[in-house]
Amino acid sequence: MKEIEQKLAGKIDRLTNKTFKFDERVGEGWFSAVYFLKTKEIVEKKLTDNTVTMQFFQRGNSVLCGTDEVIALIQTFATNPDELEIHSLKDGDKIEPFESVLTITGPYQNFGFLEGIIDGILARRTSVATNVYNVAKAARVSGVQKPVIFMGDRDDHFTQQAGDGYAAFIGGSTAQATHAMNEWWGKEGIGTMPHALIQMFKGDILAASKAYHEIFPEDELMALVDYNNDVITDSLKVAHEFGEKLTAVRLDTSGTMVDKYFLRNYDLMGTFDPRGVNPELIFALREALDSEGFKHVKIVASGGFNQKKITAFEERGVPVDMYGIGRDLLQVNIGFTGDNVLLNGQPEAKQGRVYRPNDRLERVVLETK
Repeated sequence: MKEIEQKLAGKIDRLTNKTFKFDERVGEGWFSAVYFLKTKEIVEKKLTDNTVTMQFFQRGNSVLCGTDEVIALIQTFATNPDELEIHSLKDGDKIEPFESVLTITGPYQNFGFLEGIIDGILARRTSVATNVYNVAKAARVSGVQKPVIFMGDRDDHFTQQAGDGYAAFIGGSTAQATHAMNEWWGKEGIGTMPHALIQMFKGDILAASKAYHEIFPEDELMALVDYNNDVITDSLKVAHEFGEKLTAVRLDTSGTMVDKYFLRNYDLMGTFDPRGVNPELIFALREALDSEGFKHVKIVASGGFNQKKITAFEERGVPVDMYGIGRDLLQVNIGFTGDNVLLNGQPEAKQGRVYRPNDRLERVVLETK
């Protein structure tokens, strides 16, 4: 996929076994379905001389992610991993329904208990990467990519941040909220002020912004302007105070709130939904900033955005410069299936499953421990 290949070119090498921090109990079978563990024990006692090929696929058009993590998992927990034959696509590859993305060949008892864990890694990472890719594609206009900030820290367990952040990067988000989200691909988190900072200055957006700029003078100043539910008034306040030093304003208006701009201009209401961050509010904000000489100030929109909403905004030409998204990007909606399809080199699989060779797969050489 050209867009992702171009994005990744020169930025990140294939991840290595040293990147990941696995729970040691994986090797004890703690995270494997019990029937896999029982099968491993039966094979060890009854069918030691076997070679199987396990094949992994999914059922949609997706952006693949998780292969490096899976390879590291095998390297770490499989028995005699250097004796396994592994072929894999790469993170960032565009994949089609039922296309084989990974095959593992070797004695079942050496790696079979990892099947469900592999499915889960590929499912989550590919889901996040694909979600981000689709959102980023929606925010790409006339060949220009509007940045998408990955803000998923509050929408899932914190232990998922590193892997989710990497998957988001694969999908096209190079701006992320926490340091952990950037851990696997080598940058730091970005961000300016939360509502909590403004709250501690008793709702005074100027005082909060001044404090931020004083403590972090080298940062680009992005003011959060929806705290008082009056984004145009507060945006102009900070713009007049900071002038060229103000890089952007961010709107994060709750979907249940109607900004005071519409309450002052009640005649505008009735033809559209005035709640939350809506196109009419952003059009009005852009006009207000431009008319008072602040064309350089960018507008960042967050709160309730997804692919559908971004597409609708872009089709109308709403002047958003950057989108912030969290929960919608973390939906795990792509499931992977692992099947044994060859036994001792011969076709042997459950009805409906067949070995699907894929000439795009590359032979993987595991690191020497």
